[in-house]
Amino acid sequence: MKKIHCAERHDWKQTAESLGFLFHTIDDEPYWDERAYYQFTLAQIENDLEDPTAELHEMCMDLVDRVVHSEELLDRLSIPAPYYDMIRTSWLEGHPHLYGRMDFSYNGTGPAKLLELNYDTPTSLYEAAAFQWGWLEQCIERGMLPRHADQFNSIDTRLHEAFAALKLKRPFYFASMKGSVEDKGTTDYLRLIAEKVGIESRHIDIEDIGLTTDGRFVDLEDRWIPHLFKLHAWEFIFHEPFGAAIADCDTQFFEPAWKAILSNKGALPLLWELHKGHPNLLAAHLDPNPGSAVPKGWVRKPYFSREGANIELQTAEGLIVKEDGPYTDAPFILQEFAPLPKFDDSYTLIGSWVIGDQAAGIGVREDNSLITKDSSRFLPHLILD
Repeated sequence: MKKIHCAERHDWKQTAESLGFLFHTIDDEPYWDERAYYQFTLAQIENDLEDPTAELHEMCMDLVDRVVHSEELLDRLSIPAPYYDMIRTSWLEGHPHLYGRMDFSYNGTGPAKLLELNYDTPTSLYEAAAFQWGWLEQCIERGMLPRHADQFNSIDTRLHEAFAALKLKRPFYFASMKGSVEDKGTTDYLRLIAEKVGIESRHIDIEDIGLTTDGRFVDLEDRWIPHLFKLHAWEFIFHEPFGAAIADCDTQFFEPAWKAILSNKGALPLLWELHKGHPNLLAAHLDPNPGSAVPKGWVRKPYFSREGANIELQTAEGLIVKEDGPYTDAPFILQEFAPLPKFDDSYTLIGSWVIGDQAAGIGVREDNSLITKDSSRFLPHLILD
């Protein structure tokens, strides 16, 4: 695993904007960054990332099955009791899912360490699936990269297969929050794939979804929403007025309600209890005293947080790093600290994608902090032996 500095394509911004990738720059700082790329060997990809991702995914599916059959475990995850049956039913009836992302600390040697699961509303999808693949193809065409360079990236292909397998006959709605360019970019990309496999698709802002008196979710024209991809976390929905109507409605949700188990950082201690000592897992347990100082060599994370918010860590040497945020109303976990590798002045995280039930590709993020945030840069990668 190497970081290789390289020349940018002179026209990459125009290319991005022509493709609808409008969040390539955030607050005048690069989000997409092709001034360097990460180079992996095929063995690193297959043995250290792809295979562990597939194995961990199977462990996650087993965990869901255990949790839905145990009210004690559902309670440990701070899931509201009125939603136990809905979550259990979504699993037992086999409600289909599309995607998820595991975040790893990996330096090119030794086992990749699972930092967390993003299995409900992960973003950075378009740039991982499509834009970095376009970067590879164009750089090869222009002689900027060797012709035998490859990439661990079947995300787009697997998504096409996953949508085609749904065989939906009614309109599929894709919802994101008003004003979020990144979220809209993610849902627009998924819509495009749905349309390519013959599914009629429509966009709706989450705030514009309505509920009829007889419990049907509808759009602004009072049309029924039969299938809904919502880029809005289940833990938020559980505490919103419309949440109580979901269990008895006739809308199919993506991601399904059982994903609430895996998008919860409380799942990490459960995985550790079931598979203690697994080379890709980190020791983790419920934090009994989240108001105290974080011990050396540990990370404190809230059950429900996004983009690094409310995470605090202390390295073995005593360096304390923390991010403020709004996620203070649920339990916290303590997880063993696995430092992100440092390349130049940046710390690097690997996001490994699962599409359906298959490991499908990676995205690389960089930050000048040990905590990866929504503004952390996305760099392309390639495989070159």
